[in-house]
Amino acid sequence: MIDFTPACQRTAAVLANITDDKLTAATPCADYSVGHVLHHVGGLAPAFAAAARKDRGPLTGTPPSVDAAQLDPDWRASYPTRLAELASAWTDPSAWQGMTRIAAMDMPGEAVAMVGLTEVVIHGWDLARATGQPYDIEPDIAEAVLANVAEFAAQGPVDGLFGAAVPVADDAPVLDRIVALSGRDPGWHSP
Repeated sequence: MIDFTPACQRTAAVLANITDDKLTAATPCADYSVGHVLHHVGGLAPAFAAAARKDRGPLTGTPPSVDAAQLDPDWRASYPTRLAELASAWTDPSAWQGMTRIAAMDMPGEAVAMVGLTEVVIHGWDLARATGQPYDIEPDIAEAVLANVAEFAAQGPVDGLFGAAVPVADDAPVLDRIVALSGRDPGWHSP
């Protein structure tokens, strides 16, 4: 088990500092604005929390959407709360055991947990980079997410999840290697 709390708190802190004038700004996710990525984070948090509870309802039956026009009016308060609930849901050892469902796919709980943690970290980085904020993660989380992303990257680009890996040095910082394996340029800056 890995404690999601530090990653969720760090991403929530980034959300708290995003101003309305940044909602239409570009992000390292091609074709997605800050508002789109925010909406995705706001949707994936309750979906992955539901997966931890083995809830096979609507939250786990469809992929989280990406639509800036659908941001919750109180997203600065509600999305950090959702991230805290996500972290809490994965503190239950039973969440990591057996099978669960996410995006209408049945998968082992441990695999779903790692995808959820990876989403929080990578999209936290996306939003921080797009809005000029710092972003870092704890070494144990970084190593776990790197291993998870490396597994996906070994399969090549995953449509709707990761693009083709971006080359970086083997001794690049772990967070740079994570985002590069997910198809993002670690040196990306807002235009």
